[in-house]
Amino acid sequence: MVSITPNFQSEPRLHDAARMALPHIFEVCWPDSTKLGIDSKSASILLNEARETFASHLGVRGDELHFLGEPNLGFHLGISGLLTPESTLIYSNVDRMEVFAIAEKVKNLQIKVEGNGQIEFGKYGGNDVVSLQLCNRETGIIQRNSQIEGSNLFVDATASGVRIPLPENWSTALWDSTSWAGPGGLGIFALSKKTAWRNPLPHMDARVNPGPTSLPLIVASALAIDSWTADEKNLAAKISKINREIRTFISTNIPDADLAPGGAEHLLSASFLYVNAEQLVTRLADKGFAVDSGSACSAANMAPSHVLAALGILTHGNIRLTIHHSTTFEQIDDFLKTLTETVTELRS
Repeated sequence: MVSITPNFQSEPRLHDAARMALPHIFEVCWPDSTKLGIDSKSASILLNEARETFASHLGVRGDELHFLGEPNLGFHLGISGLLTPESTLIYSNVDRMEVFAIAEKVKNLQIKVEGNGQIEFGKYGGNDVVSLQLCNRETGIIQRNSQIEGSNLFVDATASGVRIPLPENWSTALWDSTSWAGPGGLGIFALSKKTAWRNPLPHMDARVNPGPTSLPLIVASALAIDSWTADEKNLAAKISKINREIRTFISTNIPDADLAPGGAEHLLSASFLYVNAEQLVTRLADKGFAVDSGSACSAANMAPSHVLAALGILTHGNIRLTIHHSTTFEQIDDFLKTLTETVTELRS
């Protein structure tokens, strides 16, 4: 059953093109595409077609793409596979926590963001590895200075999806299928043919991914990216207008509110003084509006956002909105009215 509750969380509903095709996809994608036999050959053709679909949208070669059943594994593969004993890992204080975890184990240099969220990378040694986040998933801030010279470059495209092209000198890159309304549990990892890369995982062959990845999810995600990209051409202007409308309303009608700098039009972060974020998220959910908060991965993790702290923005009372293709102006009007009432209730 389709939920009628407005969803402003980062996880979108599976795209209709993929959802309606799921029964057929699971019917034809059961064989192991690496084996012999008519059914396996058919599965192999479907896999190759999906690979080329992703390649055309992501701007890479088909033979540079690899599929991961655990998307966050791509951070380890993409960064650790580039590091050598002589390397320094250069990353920012608004990167994902997966990058922070890798940095703790190696020689590293953390770059602080400017007040506008931009990162001033320098020129580093040929053995160094730079982690570049094209778009911050909490604030939507896009890194304009994406052409980094002299180093190996890992690109985190998990929040930007197909909205922002890769820099020309990328070495490894990672996308999340959900960024184009594809199924969850699927990461798309790219490894440039020009890059010297070593598999950081225990391995006995040349495979990048140690285990199989669900073929039905891959095919469904390929259908989703095709349809989502077509939708984006028609709906990008609407999403941009919705973003501006939300920002204008909050700035005008809710006092002591702090909006993060803009960037990607589908993401927006707002914080409210004298408001507890967990209570705000819970109250909004009770009233039918699902939102995220800060960098929390779940409702149980309501720690202050390291991204907002790095930007010098109010960290408590934060909500994060994702504007999906299906979001309507009527939903936004209802949400903003409810948000105003709820903030007022919590402050009193």
